[in-house]
Amino acid sequence: MHSTKYDVVVAGAGIVGLAHAWMASRKGLRVAVLEKNHRCIGASVRNFGFITVTGQRAGDTWRRAMRSRQLWAEVAPKAGIPICHQGLIVVGQRFEALEILESFQQTEMGQDCSLLSAETMCQRFPEIRSEHALGGLYSPQELRVESKDAIGQLAMWLSQEMGVDFFFGHELLEINLPQLRTASNIFHTEKLILCPGTELSGIAEPYLAPHRLTHTQLQMLRIQPSRPLPLHAAVMSDLSLVRYAGYTGLNCHQALLDRLLLEEKPSLDAGIHLIAVQSEDGSLVVGDSHHPVSDVEPFAQESVDMLILDQLQRTILLDEYRVTHRWTGKYPVDQTDNDALIISPNNDIRVVSVISGTGASTAFGIAEEVIDQWGI
Repeated sequence: MHSTKYDVVVAGAGIVGLAHAWMASRKGLRVAVLEKNHRCIGASVRNFGFITVTGQRAGDTWRRAMRSRQLWAEVAPKAGIPICHQGLIVVGQRFEALEILESFQQTEMGQDCSLLSAETMCQRFPEIRSEHALGGLYSPQELRVESKDAIGQLAMWLSQEMGVDFFFGHELLEINLPQLRTASNIFHTEKLILCPGTELSGIAEPYLAPHRLTHTQLQMLRIQPSRPLPLHAAVMSDLSLVRYAGYTGLNCHQALLDRLLLEEKPSLDAGIHLIAVQSEDGSLVVGDSHHPVSDVEPFAQESVDMLILDQLQRTILLDEYRVTHRWTGKYPVDQTDNDALIISPNNDIRVVSVISGTGASTAFGIAEEVIDQWGI
């Protein structure tokens, strides 16, 4: 067992941990990242890789998403992370949805967005199924990366170019600052950032326990269209407008929710809202559902996947396809409207947990705040 000294140690190599490692290394600090697994296998690699700005909760979440989008645009080319596509089209399939989109476009958060008629939308986005589209909202803000690859690419860049030391297969077992202990190493540091990701037990449990976090489980798929089907932007539809806080906070979503309860109750019960994004090989990553759980099940439900695919086919001109991958994911949530927890047990420790499924969208902005406010 040997001892190594750092200015900052980050525990957790998901997107939140990597974001803090980057922000600290940008300050010229010596940084180590500890990760109990031999690579990142949690929520950060199981999502869309979709940096979402439009529809985020007004206030801190939206502001952090805007800043994170800028930072993603900065780091992606440096780290060799391809941007698969940009922008978002929210397809309004009911008149009640158009009312929400019109109201959103008039807010500060919608200033860079454009309302599109059905005709204009289908001309600009020929992949949209016109018979179900009454109009839409286009946002230029969103970016999409391949999350299963991007996390590893970002870690490699931080290691090779920013001088961050990574210790995979090293679970943090004991905190006694300035000393930290894993099973095989002793680390010395003045500052510790715990980024527990989806883990509610373990070393971060004493800090998280008062917040009574639970999990949301989700299902996602990757499909390969039988013929080329380019997406010119990420795609959402009506179900997103009753789920994303940036829309529900407008207080005009109840009419749409009432109608969806009549027409789409199975999808609402499964917590489904459609997101479709495209990878460089032409495949689509599609999702997702949301199931509140106390213990996450390893088993996906075929009926839920079929509901997701039905929403996709009603929104996009997709004929034949094959499902190439199916998976489940999870993220922590609490019973409030918080999208992130930044806990300060003392001046030397920060515990940071994104508890809304918005890690890819907000982590860089959160990390910048944490490091700046720490004054290091």
